[in-house]
Amino acid sequence: MNEIIPYLPGLSPVAGKELHARFDGGRLSSDGGVLFFPGIERRLGIADLLASCLHDERNPASTTHSYADMIRARMFAIACGGACPRAGQAEPGGGL
Repeated sequence: MNEIIPYLPGLSPVAGKELHARFDGGRLSSDGGVLFFPGIERRLGIADLLASCLHDERNPASTTHSYADMIRARMFAIACGGACPRAGQAEPGGGL
């Protein structure tokens, strides 16, 4: 494969370093894509959108995490192949 693939533009810096992504790595692992999830989720606002559909009846004085925070954490756990809390085992297909 000699085709030149340009960098994916618009990625936020990580630890103050510029981030470049290309998809021409051949047989390299793609696990590094997990690093992009927080930035992508922040831009799209998926967790906030889903949380806005729920009415939170909890006492705000006793609440540490918002629904959006909990949804966001679960999304990232699933994307990373996290265990299913109901079955206590990894989800089929890595949770995706």
